[in-house]
Amino acid sequence: MNVQALTVETTAISDIRQLILLLDRQEPLLWMRRTQGLAGIGTALRLEFGGETRMTDAALAWREVVAAATITDPLARTGTGLLAFGAFAFDASSAQKSVLIVPRLIVGREDGQCWVTRIWETGTEPPEIPLTLHPLGAEYRLSLLPGAMTAEAYRDAVAEAVRRIAARDVSKIVLARDLVGHLPAESDARRALTQLALGYPDCWTFAVDGLIGSSPETLIRASQGEVNARVLAGTMSRGADAESDAEAALTLATSSKDGDEHEFAVQSVVASLRPHTSHLTASEVPFTLKLPNLWHLATDLEGTLSDGSTSLDLIAALHPTAAVAGTPTDTALAVIRELEPFDRGRYAGPVGWVGADGDGEWAIALRCAQISPTGDVTAYAGCGIVLDSEPDRELAETRMKFRPVVEAFG
Repeated sequence: MNVQALTVETTAISDIRQLILLLDRQEPLLWMRRTQGLAGIGTALRLEFGGETRMTDAALAWREVVAAATITDPLARTGTGLLAFGAFAFDASSAQKSVLIVPRLIVGREDGQCWVTRIWETGTEPPEIPLTLHPLGAEYRLSLLPGAMTAEAYRDAVAEAVRRIAARDVSKIVLARDLVGHLPAESDARRALTQLALGYPDCWTFAVDGLIGSSPETLIRASQGEVNARVLAGTMSRGADAESDAEAALTLATSSKDGDEHEFAVQSVVASLRPHTSHLTASEVPFTLKLPNLWHLATDLEGTLSDGSTSLDLIAALHPTAAVAGTPTDTALAVIRELEPFDRGRYAGPVGWVGADGDGEWAIALRCAQISPTGDVTAYAGCGIVLDSEPDRELAETRMKFRPVVEAFG
């Protein structure tokens, strides 16, 4: 590939708390949790990938971009210097491109320190730094309606998946459904991002190439030779009061159905990470993770890298986990392609960022929607189907998982 040589310069600036207001209204680039993270403005370099090797191709291309870059980074901390935002298609056969986007300007914020990174093609003039906060545009209301898969069709698909599992063709299948809508012209996409960030501060709020959402699930975080991940599988709606909420958490923690679903997901991540780590530890038992609208079963994993893998190498090894595909993976993917009447695009694929040293943070693109250049919005939500899954319960679970995006646009 012909590598575009980039010049990169990071400097400290005064603290900016409202990262979202720096962003482009129609094409925001964001990675944020609890008001800390990265905001990207403009595009210095865009790389596109597709097919089975989309992530390994991205890892190779990124190494070439870094090798050709001239980087001045006196801060030398997580998120400074050269980096790219990324979003990858769930399925190798997807028509949706996988991307790495290097912004012209990156504003980062962590622990009260703020910085700006300018990135430009070597030999040209560097970009100016117009760090202006732009007020949110006019309010709008968007109704998201059933898309290619209706509620009844989803019940039927769940029932068919259970039949496949009973026949021992597969152990777990993750099935999704879609909602669709259309944004009014000139709508400010930052409005939805603001709602997600405020409503779900402990999730990763992201925006990359029209994909926006707030994901509770860390696929991988790689930093200075250490890796960690958070696996979520198993879900229960929050209770209406303290007593029913505590009962819901206990029901989830003791559910054999949800426990089986969770164990499939954990073991798939462990099997994928072991070849790359010298040691790997996981929570002894799953814990219940509380979100504003749901309880999840969660397991945290930590390890030490032993083979020099970058975060892009690791997402290539991990994706798709059993939490978003099923077990065994190849069989589950074949059933998903058969039963879901749509292309998932980047839903349930890796989304995040990678730095020049290969470190980075990647989530699974959940609680999200893809906005097309023409304003079409497609949101997705899915559930892990195991032997004792019930169609009505799984449909209700998707409704709860849609709630963050539906409320953000509505």
